Amino acid sequence: MIELEGVPELIDPVMVAAFEGWNDAGDAASTAVAHLDREWKGEVFAALDAEDYYDFQVNRPTVFLENGVRKITWPTTRLSVVRVGGEKPRDLVLVRGIEPSMRWRSFCNELLAFAHELGVEMVVILGALLGDTPHTRPVPVSGVTSDPDLARTMDLEETRYEGPTGIVGILQEACTHAGVPAVSLWAAVPHYVSQPPNPKATLALLNRLEDLIGLRIPLGELPEDARAWQVGVDQLAAEDSEVAEYVQTLEEARDTAELPEASGEAIAREFERYLRRREPGTGPGGPGVAMEGGDTAFLRDPGSGRTRPPKPEQPGPEAVPAAESETPGDAGEPDAPEGTEGTDAPEGATDESPGTGPEPGAETEPDTEPGADGESGK
Repeated sequence: MIELEGVPELIDPVMVAAFEGWNDAGDAASTAVAHLDREWKGEVFAALDAEDYYDFQVNRPTVFLENGVRKITWPTTRLSVVRVGGEKPRDLVLVRGIEPSMRWRSFCNELLAFAHELGVEMVVILGALLGDTPHTRPVPVSGVTSDPDLARTMDLEETRYEGPTGIVGILQEACTHAGVPAVSLWAAVPHYVSQPPNPKATLALLNRLEDLIGLRIPLGELPEDARAWQVGVDQLAAEDSEVAEYVQTLEEARDTAELPEASGEAIAREFERYLRRREPGTGPGGPGVAMEGGDTAFLRDPGSGRTRPPKPEQPGPEAVPAAESETPGDAGEPDAPEGTEGTDAPEGATDESPGTGPEPGAETEPDTEPGADGESGK
């Protein structure tokens, strides 16, 4: 039973969700939602019952000490609310958790019940996939939807993917059938440097989210972290000639494929983002202002802890189904730049992380629905 007592009436709410696991390469998506929660000081008001959706042998609970007292944090999905202030304030409902192990339809129905009760106008789901993209270039982020009207009005790709999917794809389809506008944003993470964190991919997701919902998102130290991450990967790649040669091959393929994409529209979009950030507090939405706990009572999650449960293993790009070589946006996942398919990675430059299948405990092909060329699985 869902109880939302103590949650105030929300202003033009948008639900932003991300789930650790199969659809979260480099932890880029879950870190993006965590960043929003931290920057705007979100207040947790609800948590799904871990017993209903998680296999504790797959996602184990963790024990921690608080003032000498042992406590347990259970793997689950939590919801928080933040208010973004400015001339035209609005609220975000942040959903962050782990991809459930079971009962996915009930899981999505429960989240949609929250969305209905809160008056959510749109659901944005963040994901990250492994792809043949060089770390030295801007992170590709694709926006996809199952709603033809939404695809047309918001300049998104309409999904046509067929193949294995993860909770991101299931939740998006559940939203579509429930009549709730839903969009998935997918960042492509270089498969040869897939280990988390990946602040560059997180930053790219937040920039695209900012454009999508028309809010100015405080980035904090993320830009500097992204630069430091790239410098570190540059140094590692320089130490291995085969990796350096492989990166150069990806760069050439990416540059060739994207040459026609340097359109006036893309340049205008980057210029608009630059103008929004020139002066603090300017641009759509203005600066973020968190709801004060003294002004608003929230239902607290008594099980929330300070540590994070272990993460499922991240799938690699090598086992992508053949069906995933569809056109950009298939299945709601982004496509990698043309010309990168079929590129052989040098020995030692491939991702060794095994993938977990769409069903609990089963190892199958990765849910990076986009395919090895940079598509994601939804």
